[in-house]
Amino acid sequence: MKKITAIVSTALLLCTMSAGSVFAFTDLDTAEKEPIMMLKDKGIVTGVDSEHFAPRSPISYAQSVSLLVKGLNLNLDTIRFFKKPEASDYFTKVPNDAWYAEAFIIAQLNGLNIPKDVDPGATITREHYADLLIHALDKKGTFPVILMYIGFADEDQIDKAYTNSMQLLYLHKLAKTEENHMAYPKREMTRGEAAVWVSNTIRFLEAHSVKLTNPQQDEVTVAVEPVNADLNRITLSRGITPNPGYGIKIEGIRFLTDGTAQIQYSLTEPQPDIMNPQVIVESKADTYLSSKYKPIAVELQPAK
Repeated sequence: MKKITAIVSTALLLCTMSAGSVFAFTDLDTAEKEPIMMLKDKGIVTGVDSEHFAPRSPISYAQSVSLLVKGLNLNLDTIRFFKKPEASDYFTKVPNDAWYAEAFIIAQLNGLNIPKDVDPGATITREHYADLLIHALDKKGTFPVILMYIGFADEDQIDKAYTNSMQLLYLHKLAKTEENHMAYPKREMTRGEAAVWVSNTIRFLEAHSVKLTNPQQDEVTVAVEPVNADLNRITLSRGITPNPGYGIKIEGIRFLTDGTAQIQYSLTEPQPDIMNPQVIVESKADTYLSSKYKPIAVELQPAK
């Protein structure tokens, strides 16, 4: 994939700038105007200047990841770190001081499938953008979908790793099917398409009454500490407790196809016949996990 010129890359810092001029963009077609102006009004996107959005220009990985993170409000609110994460912990070509570095970290720890050696300045294909968007949507909940298969005239060109995401993109009506039933999976994503898809996703979430915030865990937090580029130390904590009788134990790890790993845990309470010292402690348990997976804490309920 080719790189976008430095002039365009600098001008299109989609998600690090505040909302621009109050004037509408003059280069949007009828179908693009309402969804893109909605994003502009929310401060999610800006134009290359006060009157132009450049919807036909290609969009880079850096701009795509930033747009998805900001548009769907992905964050790290439920993860506690021993060490502040840096982009270099996960990517070989993302500078730690780049304007998009934080977005890449957030996307990585929210399970979005971004190659370790991704070139932030390279353009992104429609199929990979669709995959990132669907994984971002998955962070917001589980949504009903009609189980039907959408046939594309060029479906043989869709990478098998992206097949499910491409299907869900159209089943959720986040994108419209072309009249000739072409998906154009290898075609470069444009600024206009990327913004419209995100706008449609926000509308989809609003229709399902899902607020754009991450789901909160009840009392157990997940902390991620990089050991090296390939391994993380995962700590589950139930917080500060009044005595050691309040425990937490990791029972196992379940690896899912969406890139998440369910850290299964159980909680113990003080036994009435055991005297515990009244010492304030943090109840926690550790395990190790490949950095390829995003950890999710799941409590195992005792058998009834």
